[in-house]
Amino acid sequence: MSDTAVKSNSSVKSIAINGIAIALVFLATGFINIRLPLMANGGLIHLGNVPLFLAAIIFGKKTGAISGAFGMALFDLFSGWALWAPFTFVIVGIMGYAVGKITEKEEHNTLLWYLLAVGAALIIKIVGYYIAEGIIYGNWVAPVSSIPGNIIQVVVAGIIVIPFAKVLRKQLSTIRP
Repeated sequence: MSDTAVKSNSSVKSIAINGIAIALVFLATGFINIRLPLMANGGLIHLGNVPLFLAAIIFGKKTGAISGAFGMALFDLFSGWALWAPFTFVIVGIMGYAVGKITEKEEHNTLLWYLLAVGAALIIKIVGYYIAEGIIYGNWVAPVSSIPGNIIQVVVAGIIVIPFAKVLRKQLSTIRP
């Protein structure tokens, strides 16, 4: 097979994997969630971080960033949370990138590194949405009420993902672009 054909095959594979990952993040965010009456605009606890973390761990930082940024921002746009979409795009894109970056080396395919990756995602989510909410509401005290929901989202996703990540990464390594 020529170099051009190999690159083309890899590009098609990347586009397909990224598209599926975006769709899974979007669907898990949109259909597996609980709206909370805690904040001025309501809060949302969802399982969109599950496919986000899996995509980042299995396929790397680029797929993690793309699937998180586009999947969750699209949810915001189509669900009445459009004001949040630009913030979500950046925050969740960074989360996906960080999880993929932290776990990209084969020797980082361990429980400790997965816990560090989820911990980094948690910090990014809390800080990012705190700043976003402060900007949106013009109030730097109100965003504190969002922190428990953000913690629950990421911790639950970590509890679901971590036991399966190593096995899935190994099983799906053959389709990595």
